[in-house]
Amino acid sequence: MSPPPPTNAAVRADWRFALKNPVHLLALGFGAGLSPIAPGTAGSLLGWAGYLLLAPWLSNFGWAALLLGGLMLGGWACGRTARALRTDDPSAVVWDEIIAIWLVLWLLQSAPGAPAAWWLQAAGFALFRLFDAVKRGPVGWADKHIKGGVGIMFDDLVAALLTLGVLFGARLALLGGFGHGV
Repeated sequence: MSPPPPTNAAVRADWRFALKNPVHLLALGFGAGLSPIAPGTAGSLLGWAGYLLLAPWLSNFGWAALLLGGLMLGGWACGRTARALRTDDPSAVVWDEIIAIWLVLWLLQSAPGAPAAWWLQAAGFALFRLFDAVKRGPVGWADKHIKGGVGIMFDDLVAALLTLGVLFGARLALLGGFGHGV
């Protein structure tokens, strides 16, 4: 008979784990983080779909309130779920991706003169995933130095801000802003 696993061994994130506690279900992106392939991308895609569903109904104030509440709740939920999984930043925890992609999409669409174009959303999604997955520069620094639930959320916020900086910078360089109807 083999000995029991050590008590500090990582716990596997699965549907049983997710459904055991609503905090875990939230942190796992309502199951998107359980994707066997690219759970961060799955969480970001769920976030994009959620954005498309919520956008017609939320004002800028509504988005700001949702994001602030989601950040605060997410820091706690992601930290609690990471501790339960016995891993610092589990790949299955994707609430951070959902909040960050909401921030990217909301700010891209709410900028003065911003086009409500799918290609702008797709560019935001692709750049965000690149910055989040590669974790270079400020994203890598945040991932390495800020721990717990706050750290899980923070590196994705840095990736979101880099995404917005690149897209707004490109728009300004190419067209002088968002007011040109493109």
